[in-house]
Amino acid sequence: MSVSERSQELSAGETPIETYRKLDERLIYGSYPDVTLFDTYAQKREYLQDIVDAYLLKDILAVDGIKNSQKMYDLLRLIAYQTGSEVSYEELGKQLSMSRNTVERYLDLLQKVFVIYRLGGFSRNLRKEVAKASKWYFYDNGIRNAIIRKFQPLDVRSETHRGALWENYIISERRKLSLNRRLDTQFYFWRTYDNQEIDLIEEKDGVLTAYEMKAGKKQARVPIGFKNAYPDTEFYCVNRDNYLDFI
Repeated sequence: MSVSERSQELSAGETPIETYRKLDERLIYGSYPDVTLFDTYAQKREYLQDIVDAYLLKDILAVDGIKNSQKMYDLLRLIAYQTGSEVSYEELGKQLSMSRNTVERYLDLLQKVFVIYRLGGFSRNLRKEVAKASKWYFYDNGIRNAIIRKFQPLDVRSETHRGALWENYIISERRKLSLNRRLDTQFYFWRTYDNQEIDLIEEKDGVLTAYEMKAGKKQARVPIGFKNAYPDTEFYCVNRDNYLDFI
């Protein structure tokens, strides 16, 4: 069963109110339907660790003939800690003593088996826009947290950590929705060299829509650089008040 099919199965079995009540849990333990069957957080953690240890570090690596599983695991840890941030392949290679080509090959493999996915920078060839950068997200928050073995509740995490979990969860669920409905939507982020940015840009049939993710109930304003460059693009803030309409 694919990641999007698992998500569809989960949403079909609960009401919107139930989904909302389980939001904090989903941000930490993810959206695998089997996770919801366990009564305790300890059981949920054990299940997710089993997936990581048995599936990621054995089955995937064996299929592709990768011998150094520790390097793959270390790469995933670095990606997990940089969720929502731009990633430098050269810097990842230096930290792992790997070539850029090997880093890209590992990331491509992990994307093909639906562990992580890439968002590229959106640009219409404006000189101030970052176009060649990459951000990487996990398809499931629970897997992301199992990789780094961090399952602390949201109220003891920093605002930065809460924001990263929110961004990963919302964007991933949005992508799954697109896959389930077979929508031909392209996903990007947007940033300029003077650090104006937007978390998510969707492009469908030539129409752009921009979204900013806020983990609480705050609102966000469209960056002036984006508003000037794309005045006809609708801009939305996705927070706890309206996220169910988005995913």
